[in-house]
Parts: sequence; C-alpha cells; structure tokens
Amino acid sequence: MKEVFVVADNVVSPIGKTATENFEQLKKGVSGIEQHNNNFSEQPVYVSLFKENVFVKENKYTRFEQLVIASVEDALSQTDLDVINNNKTIFILSSTKGNISLLETETFDEALKEKISLPHSAKIVADHFKLANKPLIVSHACISGVLALTTAMRLLNAGLYENAIVTGADIITKFIFSGFASFQAISNEPCRPFDAERKGVTLGEAAGTIILSTNKAYSKTGIQLCGGSVSNDANHISGPSRTGEELYSAITHSLAEANMKAEEIGFISAHGTATVYNDEMEAKAFDLAGMNEIPTNSLKGYYGHTLGAAGIIESVMSLHSLNENIILPTKGFLNLGVSKNLHICSTLEKGNYSSFLKTASGFGGCNAAVVFRKS
Repeated sequence: MKEVFVVADNVVSPIGKTATENFEQLKKGVSGIEQHNNNFSEQPVYVSLFKENVFVKENKYTRFEQLVIASVEDALSQTDLDVINNNKTIFILSSTKGNISLLETETFDEALKEKISLPHSAKIVADHFKLANKPLIVSHACISGVLALTTAMRLLNAGLYENAIVTGADIITKFIFSGFASFQAISNEPCRPFDAERKGVTLGEAAGTIILSTNKAYSKTGIQLCGGSVSNDANHISGPSRTGEELYSAITHSLAEANMKAEEIGFISAHGTATVYNDEMEAKAFDLAGMNEIPTNSLKGYYGHTLGAAGIIESVMSLHSLNENIILPTKGFLNLGVSKNLHICSTLEKGNYSSFLKTASGFGGCNAAVVFRKS
C-alpha cells in the first residue's frame, strides 16, 4: 500500500486568501464572523461572509466556481506538480450545496438544472486547469471534506492515481441559512464550541485545498495522511448519536489504519459546531477513545461552519499548527459545557506535536475521522 503525503494547501476565507494568511490571522485571534444585515433573515445575524467581488475572475464562472478555482490555483502555485494532461492526477470536489443559490435568482429550467449540479461545476473547474481525468464529487453533509480526504487517500493507497487535488467549498445563501434556521440551530451570537453557554451554530463560507501525492519528493513537510474512516449513527435525520459510539468507531478505525494508539495523537481538531447535541456527542466519543487529556480545539469560532469546506480548511490550519508545534485556541470557549472532562484549548498552546486527529459529523448521522502525522 502506497504512502500518501501532503504536497501543498490553501484556504480562501473572509480573513485571508492563502493558508499562510489565514494561519497568521488565527494566531492573532482574528475571526471572520461579523453581524450582517442581509436577506438571510429579518433580524441581523452573525455569519462569516466574503466581501463582494473579493475573488471575481471571469463572468463565465459562478461565484462558487470562482472560489474553487481561486483555492486550487493558489495550492498548485506552491508545487512543481505538473497536473496538465496528467492522467495520474485526480480532482475531488467536496461541497454540500455548490451553485444552489442560483435557484434564488434564476428561472428553473433544464439549463439551470445542469448548472446547479455539482458534477457540472467540478467539470468546469477541471477544464479550467486542463485536468485529464473526470473529477469525483463527495457530497455527504458536513463530513464531506473529511470524507473527500479519505477517498483521496484510498485511491492513492491503491495506486489508482499518484496525485490528488482535494478541494472543499461552500457559499452561504438564504436557502442554506433558512435550513439551519428551521432547526432553530442558529446562534444569536458568534458560536462558542464546547462552552457551557453555547447557543448554536454560526455559518460561514470558504474554500480549502489539500494536494496529496504518493511521491514524497513533492512534499516540503513530509506530513502524511495515514488513516481515515467513516461511520453512521442510524439514529436520526438531523440529531446525532446520544452515546458517541459511532464517531468513536470511526476514530478507532482511523487510528488502527495509521497504526497508532490514542495516546500518541498530539491534538484533536474537533468538528465542534457549538450546538448542544453535537458537542456533547463528540465529548462522549473522545471519552470512549480515552482521549480526554489530549488538547482539543474547534475552529468554528473563526470561520463559522463552512459545510463542505469545513473538513478541508480545518485540516489545513491543523497542518500549519503541526508544522509550527502550536495548537490554536477555541475562540469563544470559556467554561466546559459537556458531560465528559476534555482538554479544550482556550489559549494558544506550544509543544512538540507529531500528529493530529480531525473529526467531523453531519446530518443523517454520518461521522468521519482522519489522522495526519509527521513522517
């Protein structure tokens, strides 16, 4: 089985257009979450949004497609990897809703039906970069980004491809906001993951890209993606497991694939949506895994929940944390508000870290986990 290495990465968000810019902002405690007056809600709402026209390129691309292209373009600029007409490279797009916002502004017909499909957007991006292979779509609620990374790792492990460009992106629209609002899950303040006073999720828009390769020569850091797993609660269409056993299963299978023990993990990048049930479920899963003392953070207080981009951008920021041997604090966290004792980082922590675990959970009871480590 071939090893998989991180070659390059990117994050395009309201606080930066590159991974380095984003990481520097996070170290300063800068968040993209602001109160906005818009058509999402009759009342002002907290959300992390791009300023208008921040990444406009060509009118032939939608706002969503422009965001994906900008992220891939920056990641590719950091590597010598030649992807043009390279049949050994696969492009994987992770998103929950893609161009769904066009339903709010355009007449629904056959042309629009195609335009809002994720395969259509992925093909447009692949054609832009002259990628030889048909792209793959991963759209599996809020685990999409982590699942896309696992999918890429599997394809590279098996030798089907040598390189993978994995991009996650979503933009926030009235359609998406209203869906979360219907669950009464939107916080009336910036989200506070794992905190006793948390009031719900804050949404955000962003894109992130991680380029992977089986050729270590392309990797500047030598960090490997070495384990991944998914599971399902079979509990409820929107509510997560009450026991955490299913996320625990994904965690243990990821660790087993990485040939690591729980205590060897340096830190955990949790899903941490700041909803009552998600944070509690994750806490129980970490407790079952014996990971209570491992430093844990959530980056939702900086970006909001970026849906199909979340697993990617949070992995990218954790990769930079691993490189610098620091753990970013959980913005908004003051007092532990879950039933299990966890080590939630409230300040920037320094140490000697060799690996991290990234988790995600989503509607439909889905869970996912991946392990990255220094080789």
